[in-house]
Amino acid sequence: MTQRTIARFYKDVSTAAEGDGYAVLLDGKPVKTPGRAAFVLPTSAFAEAVADEWRAQREQIDPVSMPLTGLVHAALDLVPHHRGKVIGHVQGFGRSDLLCYRAEAPSELALRQARLWDPWLVWVAEAHGVRLQTGTGVAFIEQPVDSGLALEKLVCALDDFQLAALDRAASLTGSIVLGLAMLDGRLRATDAFAAAHVDEEYQAETWGRDAASEARKAHLLAELAAAERVLHLLALREA
Repeated sequence: MTQRTIARFYKDVSTAAEGDGYAVLLDGKPVKTPGRAAFVLPTSAFAEAVADEWRAQREQIDPVSMPLTGLVHAALDLVPHHRGKVIGHVQGFGRSDLLCYRAEAPSELALRQARLWDPWLVWVAEAHGVRLQTGTGVAFIEQPVDSGLALEKLVCALDDFQLAALDRAASLTGSIVLGLAMLDGRLRATDAFAAAHVDEEYQAETWGRDAASEARKAHLLAELAAAERVLHLLALREA
């Protein structure tokens, strides 16, 4: 659904310490989320990054151009009130991860999938004990119970901001494995996006590119880059 723009109603954007975090201020007044929650971020750098999105708006405020703000809204409005559902949504990718479903043909596509996907399946097994089975075709692959339990423990330990960002990354890539690699700072958004769209890229090389499809991919990559930036900004507080 298209998000509507609204007229810019402020002149100055700033940040200020607020309790244990940092608030974004519009003309000296604190921002509120759509759910009326206090718009307080865990670090000054995070608050400044979000403030920059507000500063960049011109005569109209375009939510599409504010992906960090959108993720903060999810972390402050959606996750606290529906945490169980969000966790369940993320875990769902562990039961049907994109990286587990391989093409039988053409051979070139199968080789590309293996080259881009296999290292991350090995990584997630070694780093997090999440060992996922792979197969060809579209038939459902039953994953080991132990892997599901390891994934549940991992996801439940995340804070609201981390969970919102991981949910966004997994949703955009179709893969909890790629999302976890981004969460751990092991995988850049551009590389995760390339891995997630290897099938689409192969088809584009074979049959030609479509302007509408390329524009859609650019928008999705921008959303994934925002999730990566949120995860990076959150990691800075632990450094």
